[in-house]
Amino acid sequence: MDYPALERAARREDTAEVTRHAASELRHIASGHSPLRAVRHPLGFICLPVLRDGPYGVCVHVFGSGETAGTPQPGPAVPDVHSHSWDLTSTVLYGRLGNRRMRVRERAEEPTHRVFEVHSDPSGVDEVRPTGRLVTCSPGAEQTSVRGQTYDLPAGEFHTTVVPGGRPTATLVLGRTVPGRADLSLGPLRDPGHRMVRRTCDATQTARIARAVLRRMHEPGPEPPG
Repeated sequence: MDYPALERAARREDTAEVTRHAASELRHIASGHSPLRAVRHPLGFICLPVLRDGPYGVCVHVFGSGETAGTPQPGPAVPDVHSHSWDLTSTVLYGRLGNRRMRVRERAEEPTHRVFEVHSDPSGVDEVRPTGRLVTCSPGAEQTSVRGQTYDLPAGEFHTTVVPGGRPTATLVLGRTVPGRADLSLGPLRDPGHRMVRRTCDATQTARIARAVLRRMHEPGPEPPG
């Protein structure tokens, strides 16, 4: 996979080119010939990690009912306000996805949250470790993207992701790691830290998920607003 070419296609919202790349990878996974395995993320979606190449990464994220049955959902122990250590460019393959940017301010006198660092291990365990940073957090602007639209989230941008109505949705996510950044989340002031586990699907489950995504990609959907 040519990451720079795919990134350029996503940034100019060349939906046909992005979809072609996604469909090609998904067909390979659906055939059962790929060693890739889907991962059930603690934040409530399924990740198909298509590419890991140094600072670059490409994933298909799957949200909603059906394919994500049995996937852990966000709760009190799983903060869903977070920021990435990488710049994100994401194209919606089908469905709708909302991202609400959060206003996070350093204000130790009247803090509402503590900042946590998320350290991910290749084994699938995420260590969520408290830092000394106490902040206030309040909602900012929300952006909803539909099939064929692309959105960006820079590294360090605190946000929360929502799927309107819980409807099935999938995105092709491109990530470019930014040196010196850490994956962060917000949590309760007195949380001592905890672990989150990413469960890996088997080959049969992974192929079934890929086939379901392909099927939905080829179903008619609403056109982006003009």
